[in-house]
Amino acid sequence: MKITIDSMIKDKTPDFCIGVLSFDASAKKSSDLDDLIAQKEQEIMANYTLKTLLKTSKILEARNAYKTYGKDPSRYRLAVESLFRRIIKGNKLYRINQLVDIGNYLSLHLKKSTAVLDRNQIQGDILIRLGKAEPYEGIARGEINIEQIPVYVDLKGPFGSTTSDTTRTMITDQTTSVLVFVISFTGKEELSEELAFAKTLFKQYAGALNIETFIVE
Repeated sequence: MKITIDSMIKDKTPDFCIGVLSFDASAKKSSDLDDLIAQKEQEIMANYTLKTLLKTSKILEARNAYKTYGKDPSRYRLAVESLFRRIIKGNKLYRINQLVDIGNYLSLHLKKSTAVLDRNQIQGDILIRLGKAEPYEGIARGEINIEQIPVYVDLKGPFGSTTSDTTRTMITDQTTSVLVFVISFTGKEELSEELAFAKTLFKQYAGALNIETFIVE
């Protein structure tokens, strides 16, 4: 599977790159992550407000990238910002399964949108490009306008974006192979360390096997 970033994204935002993890694992529910997630929720509620969130460097850089693409980041929020806002408003994270829960924790910990995808539902190579007039069904969000935001596209069409992933590639009880994207609008400098941290979490809490990591820039 080849993963490529379209030149238009790189021209507009040269620091855009993606950390990738690929591994085998199944989705299961467990309380193993409870303390880790509760600690992160408490940390966010104690240290952030909706106003200060928007001044956080990685969130700000990502929002500025959306503006550069021609998208209003307050109307079409990045996935990571939506997670932060949910907790700041006093709501806990949705708990789905270990794979999705780790992805949400990583997104909050790294302050970067993190997609956890069913690799078996992806066909052929992947191109990350700016979306067109091709709305899709976001997970628990209904139809989403993905024009002018980075979208992940395979032979069947878009299956995810930096705002929301699709029902086609979401993690289910049948998932056996996983692809994870850690989205960086601030370059690759920290990605190797972040991928190593992510690898540790997926091994410890989801029993991930045959893990591969690499960076696409």
